[in-house]
Amino acid sequence: MVDALDLSIHVLLVDLFPPGPHDADGMHRVIRQRLEQSDESYDLPPDGPLTLAAYRAGPQIEVYLQHLAVGAPLPEMALFVRFDRYVNVPLETTYQAAYRGTPAFWRDVLEGRKPGALK
Repeated sequence: MVDALDLSIHVLLVDLFPPGPHDADGMHRVIRQRLEQSDESYDLPPDGPLTLAAYRAGPQIEVYLQHLAVGAPLPEMALFVRFDRYVNVPLETTYQAAYRGTPAFWRDVLEGRKPGALK
């Protein structure tokens, strides 16, 4: 992602995994550190450990952040296509459509049911 931003490619980060040992404050902090923007304070909010970040590439990279709680609906997020233009990405609608197309076996696994069990 950092290489893409260095090449003036805009990026949308959808970090829906809880922080782990290598990214204790989420992927956004790791990216900030690699971009050498770590002089500003950044702490992942405890009530919103999931991060959505729209990065607008340019001489000064701009970041538009949203933090979510687990289970919260996904908002629309900006994806920059040029420095001065973006499109809104309908994350929740896209996720729901993809989930509907997921085979029943994997929906059972994701929802904590024994695959193939009667519902």
